Amino acid sequence: MKIKALNIDGRTFLAPLAGITNLPFRLLVKQCGCAVVCSEMISAKGLFYNSKKTLGLLSSKKEEQPLSVQLFGSDPHSMANAAKVVTDLKIADIIDLNFGCSVKKVVKQGAGVALMKEPELSKAILTAVRKATLLPLTIKIRSGWDYSGHQAFKIAQIAQDSGVDAIVIHPRTAGQGFKGKADWELIKKVKQQLTIPVIGNGDINRVEDAHKMITLTGCDAVMVGRAAMANPFILSQIDDFLETGSYQIPSDYDIFRAMESLTRMYVAYFGEKPACKMLRGRLSWFVRGMKGCSAFRKNLCDIHSKDHALALIKDFETVTQ
Repeated sequence: MKIKALNIDGRTFLAPLAGITNLPFRLLVKQCGCAVVCSEMISAKGLFYNSKKTLGLLSSKKEEQPLSVQLFGSDPHSMANAAKVVTDLKIADIIDLNFGCSVKKVVKQGAGVALMKEPELSKAILTAVRKATLLPLTIKIRSGWDYSGHQAFKIAQIAQDSGVDAIVIHPRTAGQGFKGKADWELIKKVKQQLTIPVIGNGDINRVEDAHKMITLTGCDAVMVGRAAMANPFILSQIDDFLETGSYQIPSDYDIFRAMESLTRMYVAYFGEKPACKMLRGRLSWFVRGMKGCSAFRKNLCDIHSKDHALALIKDFETVTQ
């Protein structure tokens, strides 16, 4: 597919996930065949004040390109400034604006899905950001604050009219969070309304779900979040299935190599002690359903070094053979 002048080799996007889609995880998913990876949410206000922590979230490597950097905020000036900062760093291939996060601390700032109740402010933000960057610009929205989808239609049209190049829609309301069922019919209606590409998101748990979403809604691509945490191969599997009608299930060997790769990248990026604490939870994602996974997960709680983590992975691989 194509977003503005950017040619994308595939129809899969990794969703931005706070605390998850850091550089090491993005690199792993890219190694596993994802078309486009996305950063964690980046605070426009944090960039405006040169927050060291916020700037750290912009760490990138060429190997992960194309990269979409997602910004959030509620002020047109700071959002435009953030877009310019990201553009000048020359790390991003796409800038994405978050109009869909329903986490309370984000909504209280008037950001995320709160913007879907403010069409004039939304228009001001989109116009300011569009003027600040020539990069492909996307926006991620929800259904809005009720099930009608009225706000989604309105914000989607404002976005297209303001020069946004593609829209991601997660068809759940602000109140739903990640609960309940995503209303794929809304994706179809938004797609019919617009001329720019529409990317569908929500309830893609299996490869076949992505094919079903595209078939039912006509969306141009899919975005996958939580399912990629347990199976980083799912995005390439989806692309294969869309292209050929079949896909390969990763072998245990592939899964264990991915775990080792993530371990090494986490330690290199975060440092050994912080990485080990994080890996206690992260590595458990990959082994769901495997024989003996409960004992392995228990052992992960004691990880204290890179070598220890790698040894546990190797030992568990031996047990599963």
